[in-house]
Amino acid sequence: MEASEALNIDLQWAIPEEAIPSLEQCRKWVLATIPQPRCFQPAEMTVRIVSPDESQELNREYREIDKPTNVLSFEFEQPPGLVDIGEELPYLGDLVICADVVRKEAGEQNKSLESHWAHMIVHGSLHLQGYDHIDETEAEEMEALEIEILNSLGYDNPYSDS
Repeated sequence: MEASEALNIDLQWAIPEEAIPSLEQCRKWVLATIPQPRCFQPAEMTVRIVSPDESQELNREYREIDKPTNVLSFEFEQPPGLVDIGEELPYLGDLVICADVVRKEAGEQNKSLESHWAHMIVHGSLHLQGYDHIDETEAEEMEALEIEILNSLGYDNPYSDS
């Protein structure tokens, strides 16, 4: 099985569909975050592109921050009953991305829209795999991994000022 065949992404547009990101781009960016042995096991996830209102509502409900944000990651939690019987669902989780915030940030940071979308998908996908940036050590590890992955995809360091 090809790695790309092992990853099913449900790309949902809750706003009028735009050129970026395409399903193929999303798959490429997510696959770059998955360690090689894992990438041949079936996996599923949802990427939902939303309005600022939906982003703000979710951010307020789950993070108690009352404003829209670029990306929210909802890691899948295996239901206890399935774990008990040895079943494992191949679901990574959900990414919710606000297109308006991504577009605004790309402009403010003088980045191409495509590279910023790639960064948001990579960043969110790493969260779905348990990476975080709550403390400084975790943040440094996650940022280094993001830079490495994005460089392998042909994108510049998203954290550089240039």
